[in-house]
Amino acid sequence: MDLWHVRGGKRLTGVCPIQGSKNASLPILAASVVSPARIELENVPRLSDVDAALRILRHLGCRAEQQGNAVYIDSSTCSCSDIPHALMEEMRSSVIFMGALIARCGEARLSLPGGCQLGKRPIDLHLSALRQLGAEIGEDGGEIVCRGGKLRGTRIALPFPSVGATENVMLAACAAEGETVLCGAAREPEIVALQDFLRAMGARIRGAGSDRIVIEGMEPTGRACARIPPDRIVAATIACAAAATGGDVELRGAEAQQFSTVLHFLNRAGCDIMCRKRSLRLIAPGILRGVGEIVTAPYPGFPTDAQPVLMAALLKARGETRITETIFENRFRQVPELRRLGADITVSGRVAEIRGVRRLRGATLTAGDLRGGAAMLVAGLTAEGETLVRDRGHIMRGYEALDLRLRALGADIDREY
Repeated sequence: MDLWHVRGGKRLTGVCPIQGSKNASLPILAASVVSPARIELENVPRLSDVDAALRILRHLGCRAEQQGNAVYIDSSTCSCSDIPHALMEEMRSSVIFMGALIARCGEARLSLPGGCQLGKRPIDLHLSALRQLGAEIGEDGGEIVCRGGKLRGTRIALPFPSVGATENVMLAACAAEGETVLCGAAREPEIVALQDFLRAMGARIRGAGSDRIVIEGMEPTGRACARIPPDRIVAATIACAAAATGGDVELRGAEAQQFSTVLHFLNRAGCDIMCRKRSLRLIAPGILRGVGEIVTAPYPGFPTDAQPVLMAALLKARGETRITETIFENRFRQVPELRRLGADITVSGRVAEIRGVRRLRGATLTAGDLRGGAAMLVAGLTAEGETLVRDRGHIMRGYEALDLRLRALGADIDREY
């Protein structure tokens, strides 16, 4: 159990380097087993989810280690295709090993993945897409058993731009004969990063960043290097924390276009935002304004992962904000905890209405998921007195040394673990 102690009232100022992206690192780590290769990755964040992915790689027979923010993998020694439940339940992204193992071993055996409990996140789209490539998929004792057989390229149309399903198709299609055309693909920057890595491994793939990706197999190179891009959700979180405290912070390494919808609403709230190449500066007013209507949507729309932290930043804003959550039906789990601080939030179905209050007071809160936990820290930075956030490791799944980063900006925050 992590215990986060946050004493509010401090204005955040200074420079904050943005860590490497969790959501780019995890699929790239899974992709390392698609073909035998020696791999070097730079700018990999030190996170519990990354640790879990490395443990999966080692279980599969690969050599994998992290030194600082560098990861070294030798996947030539991959010797099995099953992932036990104890490893699968640690993170949601473990399901992307399915496509990688089908490509490498012709089969995969795994249980349903774990991670944050944000409501129904079925993997039906993953399984349907892999079946269209020729994989045979069944269930045995609560485990999913996939056999690749003879994978053949085909046209696959996703009814929803699922990031995980897009990644699994990209990985499995590397081993398919002929051309695979994936329509309705997710467009996130992390998909582009995965494409770049697969190209370094010898994949013939194009189109990432659009809704149509074409994969034409792979000619393995035996070696690949990549640098993980900055984490746009971490950048959004720090920006929201700076905005909430009336701060002045430079986000070094951030790419503004990757979370431009978040910056749009922070600007509407009254923040001045100056963008440069791979950095931006945010200067917040003493009191923010409500921003009206926000609707979460797949990229390039407003990211569901940033919804809780922006909500927390606007708790003391003048006026109202209305957030409609279209991705996860249980993404407002932070609301009852934020109310303990004195926040005025009402929820009806998938809509939350936030009416700004003049004061928040510290309280003891419990984090139930990664981004909701981060939202509680942001809110605690603006509350009077001390806020204690009890957390069973959710926050450290996605944020590297968040307490140190915030403290370097002037926050009064400590973490017990």
